[in-house]
Amino acid sequence: MNILIVEDDDRIADFLCRGLRAEGHRVQRAADGPTGLAMAQDVAREAQPGEPPTLLLLDLMLPGLSGLEICQTLRSAQVGLPILMLTAQGSLEDRVAGLRLGADDYLCKPFEFEELLARLEALARRGRDQAPRQVSRLVMADLELDRERMQASRAGRPLSLTARELALLELLMSAPGRLFSRERILANVWGTNEDPLTNIVDVYIRRLRARIDLEGMPPLIHTARGLGYRMEAPTPSVPDGPQA
Repeated sequence: MNILIVEDDDRIADFLCRGLRAEGHRVQRAADGPTGLAMAQDVAREAQPGEPPTLLLLDLMLPGLSGLEICQTLRSAQVGLPILMLTAQGSLEDRVAGLRLGADDYLCKPFEFEELLARLEALARRGRDQAPRQVSRLVMADLELDRERMQASRAGRPLSLTARELALLELLMSAPGRLFSRERILANVWGTNEDPLTNIVDVYIRRLRARIDLEGMPPLIHTARGLGYRMEAPTPSVPDGPQA
């Protein structure tokens, strides 16, 4: 699962991030209301058809903008990210207010981590049931990726790729022509926003290019210097017109 945590308490946020990452989930965190709202809006705007939705784990009491205000703003803009409200204010009025403003579930502090996981998994299942079916095969020029078997080929020739290289290839092929920043690639493929200055993305891009750009074939992965990477099909050559 992809999970965005909006929580200003560093101790609680660290506990959640470590625990959820240990369970294999991809986690991002915002420490205040305005940042959390902006990140949620970015996630919703950049979501691709067929991708599982990012879950929003939202604290109620936040600096700058409350969880209720964030929830209301997202729902008013028709943003459908599943929202689990997490708060120490467990009165009936608070729960009703959150649910009426568009929260999908409500969990009071203190809570058991196993219950949190169960509620997040239930929200994820609900999101998958509502999401359109994922395209099983991605095609870019003569490059193909079978998402069900996670096998890639170019011009009919199978490519030997590691799991991480396949995940990187799937991300780039999911949105042809779209520019992916290194930070965005880190978050999607490695599931972390830590150490954005690492060169691991550049290393894996080089490895992926070496595997998919077979001899005599045009390159498909392009660099926008200082910005990131995109995948584009080669531009068809235009034949010369008749000579005068």
